[in-house]
Amino acid sequence: MPRVALPHDAKAGPTKPEVRAVTLSKLALDPADHFAEVGSCTGAVTVEAARRAGRVTALERKPERLATTRKNLAANGVPVAEASESAVATDGGAAAADPAPVTLREAEAPAGLPDDADALFLGGSRNYAAVLDHAVETGVGTVVMNVSRLEVAGDAVRAFRERDLLDEVCQFQVSHGYELAGATSFDADNPVYCIVGSA
Repeated sequence: MPRVALPHDAKAGPTKPEVRAVTLSKLALDPADHFAEVGSCTGAVTVEAARRAGRVTALERKPERLATTRKNLAANGVPVAEASESAVATDGGAAAADPAPVTLREAEAPAGLPDDADALFLGGSRNYAAVLDHAVETGVGTVVMNVSRLEVAGDAVRAFRERDLLDEVCQFQVSHGYELAGATSFDADNPVYCIVGSA
């Protein structure tokens, strides 16, 4: 698959490529899936999901970040669904090379989340308890939440467990090499906690 181009940035920054790879492997999207994302920000995860799922709904509460999502979708050739298209289910009919259309919603989750999502990604930790309640109520098949702050990770794991959603928690860290005095040294990114569950 082609790399994700992110010519437009947002203050929060994109989910790093290595983190996206783990996230998408945990989501295990296929062309029959309706994927929903909370906190689209730069649209990095949205673009990758649109290349795998049949339908995509992306929520962002900040209008400037939603505008960034829209610009980066365009930069990657990902269509934005018109309002009339957004309620129509596809048969997973997008060709493998064609990304699914993305329905963009300016909303604070759980408001704006679809009731028929098969997979859900929480890119932010705001209102996650209410989002998890929505996932349980609507029977979302797979829920993935990425967290970089330890205290939030502990609270989120408890929230998954209390709702009988928790399947696994993994923690991973990526380091990137750079040249130092003619040799290679490494800078480590912050660790990420990936919480995976299913309703």
